[in-house]
Order: sequence, then C-alpha cells, then structure tokens
Amino acid sequence: MYKSKRKHDIFKKTMVYIILFIITAIMIVPFLWMLSASIKTNREVFVMDPFVWIPEIPKWDNYIRIWTKIPLLKFVQNTVLLTIVVTFLQLFTSSFAAYSFAKLEFKNKNVLFFAYIATIAMPWQVYMVPQFIMMRSMGLNDKLLAMICLQAFSAFGVFMMKQFYAGIPDDLCEAARIDGMNEYRIYARIMLPLSKPALSTLIIFTFVNTWNDYLGPLIYLKTETKKTIQLGLRMFIGQYSAEYGLIMAGSVVSLIPVILVFLCLQKYFVEGVASTGLKG
Repeated sequence: MYKSKRKHDIFKKTMVYIILFIITAIMIVPFLWMLSASIKTNREVFVMDPFVWIPEIPKWDNYIRIWTKIPLLKFVQNTVLLTIVVTFLQLFTSSFAAYSFAKLEFKNKNVLFFAYIATIAMPWQVYMVPQFIMMRSMGLNDKLLAMICLQAFSAFGVFMMKQFYAGIPDDLCEAARIDGMNEYRIYARIMLPLSKPALSTLIIFTFVNTWNDYLGPLIYLKTETKKTIQLGLRMFIGQYSAEYGLIMAGSVVSLIPVILVFLCLQKYFVEGVASTGLKG
C-alpha cells in the first residue's frame, strides 16, 4: 500500500515537471529564436531545413549597425528617462497613498479607496481621448512630461502596497506615535524599510510596463528626437522591413534593461507577490 502510494506521488510529480518543462519551452523558444536571428543574415533567418541556431559566420555587426541605421541611442535615452522618473513617482505616490489608506482613519476612507481602485477595471482605451485633449489643452502634447504626468499615479500600485501595509501590525505605528513621531516620519522610517519586497515587486511591474509601453508614446510623441525605443523599433521595421537580423538585434537590446532589473530584484519578487496576495 505504501509503495503504491509512493509510486503514485512520484508519477504525479513527474507529470507536473513534464508539463512545466513543456510550458517553459514554449515560452523560451521564441526568445531563443530572436537571439539566433539577431546574428544571422536575412537569408539565414528563415532557413528551416535544416534550422541552425548559431550560423557558421555570426553577424555580430548587426548589434553595431542598428545604432547607425536609426538614432537608437536617443530613443534609449528617452525611454530610460521616462521609465526611471515614472517608476520613482509611482513608488512614492503609491506607497504614500497606501499608508494613508492602511494606517490612518479619515472620513469616507473606504468609499474613496474603492472608488480609486475601481479605475483598474476601466480599460485605458476608454478615457485615452479625454486624456489627450486635456494634455493638449495644457500644452503638453509631443512632450515626455505628458507621459510622466499620466503615469505618475497607479491604482494597482496603491492596492498592492495597501495589502502589504495591512499585514504590518498597527502596534508599530502606535508605539511610534507615542514616542512623538509624526505620520511622515512613521512612513519614511518604519513603513518604507519594512516594505522592500512589495516595493521591489512594484518596481518590476512599473519598469516593465513603462519600458514596453507603445500606445501611449505613439499618441503623444510625434517628434523623432522625443520618441521611445518601442516607437523607434516600429520606425525601424517600417524603414528596413527586409533586414530582419537588424530588427531582432534591436529587440534584444530593448530587452536587456528589463532583464537586468528583474535579475537584481528577483529575490524580493516572490516574497512581495506572496505578501501582498495573502495579507489584508
């Protein structure tokens, strides 16, 4: 009986591992193909019989030529500036508002919180036209500042941070108040240091969404020198649709910052997701 149960458990684990391996392979293969295509010529990219992952003569110069075909450096600089500023602002506004909703008492707190969080369910496409009209009337059309203003606040970030703060004992805040600390110092010296996992998770989500955003910059940014890397790649595809090796090399370059951010914060990521999902 024990042997039969043990064999059954081993079989279930084996099947789970096989399914996970298949899912992982399905997700990774396109990225491996992109890496392979980035060092190939146009003719080699679509040669499938036989398919070669690494060509005999890799075209490493694809990663050099993409910087001269289009002003890729300027696009990267714009994207880095936009992403860093938006990420910092979302961390500050989300954590600050979440502390208020989680640890302070004020009139209609729950109504205001649920009204704010309800905006998550509304697709951005519903109100992007009124937003564009508002930004244009403020003279922010074709400026990175318009993107910064629109993305400086995040209902999802407030919700996630509140869930994490709700799991921190209120006694810590009460003890700090008794010691004479005001709410700003409690937020800065107690809540923020304790919320590294949640902040790291929010950094990853915000950084990835802002870096990969295409529709927002497409609507607001028209001047070539102000475009982001995603618009630059789209322009690259439009101008050099036959040079697939260069297009794939540009795509690889655009992925590097996202991968680096995730690798730097991965040890906090799982902890942050688990904490914000189970607390509150």
